[in-house]
Amino acid sequence: MTDASAGLSALTDKLGVDIDPELLSLALTHRSFAYENGGIAHNERLEFLGDSILGQAVTVHLFRCHPDLDEGSLAKRRASVVSTVALAEVARGIDLGPHLRLGRGEDQTGGRDKDSILADTTEAIIGATYLSAGPDAATRLVLSLVAPLMADPERYGAAMDPKTSLQELAARLELPPPAYTVEAEGPDHHRVFTATVTVGKATARGTGSSKKQAEMAGALALWRSLSATDQ
Repeated sequence: MTDASAGLSALTDKLGVDIDPELLSLALTHRSFAYENGGIAHNERLEFLGDSILGQAVTVHLFRCHPDLDEGSLAKRRASVVSTVALAEVARGIDLGPHLRLGRGEDQTGGRDKDSILADTTEAIIGATYLSAGPDAATRLVLSLVAPLMADPERYGAAMDPKTSLQELAARLELPPPAYTVEAEGPDHHRVFTATVTVGKATARGTGSSKKQAEMAGALALWRSLSATDQ
């Protein structure tokens, strides 16, 4: 068995589903790798398919398991587990990064840990599973991958919209509205943003690969801190 074959076998073991090796290899092929290798096929069509399967599987599961929730609450829960950040978290949980087929430039600039690439590849794998093993297998894979996210209570409430939750908490505590300052460092292709969030005399920081992610991380940290004093 070649190293590549062994790697694919190890990945399918983690996924718990048999996927045609050629389809799985395609699902792992980023457009940067395809471009550097003569314009071969890449995973974006599989990603398109997997995105639809992911959304349907999560929607049906939430609808059946939470008959007490209204449409708005269901939509927020779905968004919390199918977002790019959530899917990247899933991908890291199965150690997907080393299996990616990336172009040299993308590889050298941290592509194996980029949220967008990890999330897109996860969706492509779901699409490959659908084509290789059928819709039931694809649904089982989706639910097994996102189960830890759906079971995490912090995925809901403040974790879904920390900036709004912090603003509401500040108003309830009769404090000034949150103020944000953001700094960035590092090269353009690998910027790291740090947000400082202040409410009155309370301050917290958050970091992320974008201004929005940093602000959300800082808001959630400060929300948790202020919530502890609001007991």
